[in-house]
Amino acid sequence: MVSSLIGSLCQSIKEGFSYIPPGIFIAIATAFLVEGKYLKQFRQECLGSLLMIVCTFSAGKWIGKDSMQVAWASHFLGVITSDYFGGGPHVNPAVTFNMFCLGKVSYTEAYIRVAAQMAGGLIAFPAFHAISDAMGLTPFGGPEFKLQGDQPVEAFLSEFCAMFLLLMLIYTVNWEYNFGTYHYIIKQSLTAIGIRTLIEVFPTAGPAMNPMLATTWNVFGVGTTFEFPRDMDHYIVYWISPGISAIVAAVIYVIYAGGTIFGTHLPIGPIKKQPPTPVDTEKKNK
Repeated sequence: MVSSLIGSLCQSIKEGFSYIPPGIFIAIATAFLVEGKYLKQFRQECLGSLLMIVCTFSAGKWIGKDSMQVAWASHFLGVITSDYFGGGPHVNPAVTFNMFCLGKVSYTEAYIRVAAQMAGGLIAFPAFHAISDAMGLTPFGGPEFKLQGDQPVEAFLSEFCAMFLLLMLIYTVNWEYNFGTYHYIIKQSLTAIGIRTLIEVFPTAGPAMNPMLATTWNVFGVGTTFEFPRDMDHYIVYWISPGISAIVAAVIYVIYAGGTIFGTHLPIGPIKKQPPTPVDTEKKNK
């Protein structure tokens, strides 16, 4: 009897673990690195990723299934809502890497942010699929491309261009313009419009414009294998391409606005007029 109970318990545990996304424990464990110094950022990224997926992927599936206008409006509001309630996270490994290139975040913080983003995606897709099944809703889709002919090359270029333009948009509305009293709502609205436009203009690879979305969707949604993709083309298109794009965008921005790339000043730039260096009047008088 005891052996039977133990056997049943082991089988139940085994079946339970089969529903746990791969890598989720490692991702969550990173939240407590450096004695939990970046725990807040981890929470923001993980929650933000969950909100971003449900608020934007539900457009055209749960909301606006029969109306493109309603779906677009839902996506527009989803971008703003997920950012606001998530606390303004990156929710995108390529954006986080770009911020690391520019020295906006440390290596450790970037690592933890990306782990949190992956955790959010690994939880979100199976969770919202279960909700879709339970409520009879259309399940979410995700970014994919075909491994045929020149498709991987086209997908690589598509993701590169989309990410580059997305980063240019982020620089512009966040750092180059101040919209006054309504800065947040205006810059997030412009960001939402920009993202929707890029989705329509660069559809070859989904598009993802986000390595986390592509990989976590692949883990669950492509064949529902609950395994990370084994095809190197996936990582070249969805990780290396936006990663290179992030570096190129950072270099161009530093040439324009000044700053450093990986802590190094470039020999050219900045093009943008820099504010005058404040003069230490006390030292001057001495």
